Amino acid sequence: MQNINPGQASRKPAQNRKPVQKRPTYSIDAVDNALQLLQLLRDGGALRLKDAAAELAVAPSTAHRLLAMLVYRGFAVQDENRRYVPGPAMGVGPAGLSWTRLLRNLAQPHMELLSSRLDETVNLMVRVGTKVRFLSTVEGGNVLRIGDRQGTVMPADKTSGGKVMLAELDPAMIEQLFRSQNAEIGGDTIPEAEYQAFLRELDSIRANGFAANFEGTEEGVSALGMALHNRHGQVVGALSVATPATRFRKVFDAGLVAALRETCRQLEIDIAANPADPE
Repeated sequence: MQNINPGQASRKPAQNRKPVQKRPTYSIDAVDNALQLLQLLRDGGALRLKDAAAELAVAPSTAHRLLAMLVYRGFAVQDENRRYVPGPAMGVGPAGLSWTRLLRNLAQPHMELLSSRLDETVNLMVRVGTKVRFLSTVEGGNVLRIGDRQGTVMPADKTSGGKVMLAELDPAMIEQLFRSQNAEIGGDTIPEAEYQAFLRELDSIRANGFAANFEGTEEGVSALGMALHNRHGQVVGALSVATPATRFRKVFDAGLVAALRETCRQLEIDIAANPADPE
């Protein structure tokens, strides 16, 4: 069995972690739907009206009104094929991965099966530079469970899925992402005192084939992630299983690594049969 220590310390003190926001008790559905559309545009790069309606589970007329407001405010524009794409007011550009919707569709049944098997939350994410973007979440059925992270952006070097994707990069690219002048400007620098430990962690991840996150992003949350590859062996994303920290060891000992590895293997067969390749 691989060595894993749920009690290992994060590189930054707990007080520096930013908790994921909880859904407000009195949410406004129209506002929430509009924000979800912004996330879909940002992470997918393009969106058709029928797909927007399906994502939000609303009538096409409702989706059209929401998209029309985003166009009016400059957050979306329509291209020559009448697809909606990010507008100049978006601020954060799209992931630039035109295949993310296909990847989500391919992953969904596998994620649902794994979540049902483990009764834990499963996430799909992609890496964009030094960040990961959560494309989809299937929540577990436990009363105490990790909630929906779809649309959330987190540091790649703190999340299990992010770390396992970083582990497959060349050392020079890791240096550029976290020790260059651009990293300093973007606030992504890993201090020299922590950098060597980070590189050793990536070596261990490559050897094990998975990465773990023990409350590195959120207090009380642990996760285990594995990378997804296309038919060329390139990393196209990652799956992670997130659990309350108090339950992680039990889930791990019950076969978490084997279950996640088999799910990734099955999903990679589907990815290989479809053009889910980065451009």
